Amino acid sequence: MSQFPAERIVAYNNALLNSNGEFVLYWMTAFRRDQWNFSLERAAGWAQELRKPLLIFEALHCGYPWASERLHSFILDGMRDNQSNFKDTPAFYFPFVERFGNQANEVIRELASRSCVVITDEYPSLFLKRMTRSVAKDLPIRMEGIDSNGLLPMGVTDKVFLTAYSFRRFLQKQLLRFLDQFPKRNPLANTSLPILKQLPEEISRKWPAALREIIKVSHGSLRNLPIDHTVRAVETRGGSRRARAKLKDFLHANLHRYHIDRNHPDYNATSWLSPYLHSGHISAHEIFSELVEAEQWYPEHLSAKASGQREGWWGMSQGGEAFLDQLVTWRELGFNMCSKRDDYDRFDSLPEWAQKELATHESDDRQYVYTLEEFESAKTHDPLWNAAQRQLLLEGVIHNYLRMLWGKKILEWTSSPREALEIMIELNDRYALDGQDPNSYTGIFWVLGRYDRPFGPTRPVFGKIRYMSSSSTMKRIKLAEYMRRMVPARN
Repeated sequence: MSQFPAERIVAYNNALLNSNGEFVLYWMTAFRRDQWNFSLERAAGWAQELRKPLLIFEALHCGYPWASERLHSFILDGMRDNQSNFKDTPAFYFPFVERFGNQANEVIRELASRSCVVITDEYPSLFLKRMTRSVAKDLPIRMEGIDSNGLLPMGVTDKVFLTAYSFRRFLQKQLLRFLDQFPKRNPLANTSLPILKQLPEEISRKWPAALREIIKVSHGSLRNLPIDHTVRAVETRGGSRRARAKLKDFLHANLHRYHIDRNHPDYNATSWLSPYLHSGHISAHEIFSELVEAEQWYPEHLSAKASGQREGWWGMSQGGEAFLDQLVTWRELGFNMCSKRDDYDRFDSLPEWAQKELATHESDDRQYVYTLEEFESAKTHDPLWNAAQRQLLLEGVIHNYLRMLWGKKILEWTSSPREALEIMIELNDRYALDGQDPNSYTGIFWVLGRYDRPFGPTRPVFGKIRYMSSSSTMKRIKLAEYMRRMVPARN
């Protein structure tokens, strides 16, 4: 097999390869795409070395937390793209939609029992981390998890970074050696493999491929699945094709003004790529590659000094550097936390100073206290907060800047910080297209002090946790058109 980055391989068990297996199995769980995918590249490499067919199994579970028509539809869009993209390749693509909980795990165990080796995606959050390791324990053959999450492999360090500055400085010292270890644009191009013409009959009869569900998803085919039918699909559609179109539009129209206009909802200068990154429909490597081409950038442009500063190290335009700080520094900072601490989504993972401040002011009087139901239905006294929540309900996203205010006000208007955390996670993970993502938890826990520092003066409820107000936000950013769009007209 050709050389593969060792830092991206995680052995899930100590079992050996089975050279007599029928095929190499790629269990696609997090990187749901046909390009720029280290996992697919690793699986194709094993298939070439063993001279075996490559079977790609992509399942959509129904028992994951907050499973809904919204999240299902977005993933199914990607599965339709994959069905088309893998059609004329040497791989056999097997899409599967669960009709009840743990059905997909039965399929994977049956497929694994026939395979030479199992390759899957190493992802640090969601239920995926527990599920893949649970399956691996029972397998008699080798199972590998492959890290295709970001530019920096998660296994490069065992340290949890406490600030964006410290992580940025580490990146600036380490990243250069990984910039020439990108996944192949198309791992299956010019690949000669034995062809698997069909699934074993026992499997296809018991667990038929989800062709009908994928094709008819827009016609109510989700109604009989045991998922949340109150959280409806949104206008934004998923899949690698739409992700690449979003990226192209951003680079052409918004990159040059990103550093100036991204915080203003009216200017719509953000990339809106987070849902596609979260669902694995596009990779950070592909985004970086396209950005490099747009910027006409080369590694020689990098600064030799790892200062940890946000600007100047990349040697790109101001828009390019600002965007990379979000795509690489802040995004991969969240992956660092989630991959190193199992309690990344719990209150006790906050810095000690933040826990102390919040505990000291937990009993402070609050002018407003709302229930989860009142927050969920956008029925607070604050029109701007309600507008942000309505965007989450209707579109499955909140503008990046307003998401910070959204969280700060939940902290201010709940009876305790722990309740605030529960409500933020519930609303974000239930309604956001990028919910349950390491980057989402970075934003939620930043509200409570993670990756931040104390700010004076001491305030009620917040103590020295950074404070934000709706009135100052409305003065600072352009919101008129956003408010017209998100605030319902009065009869």
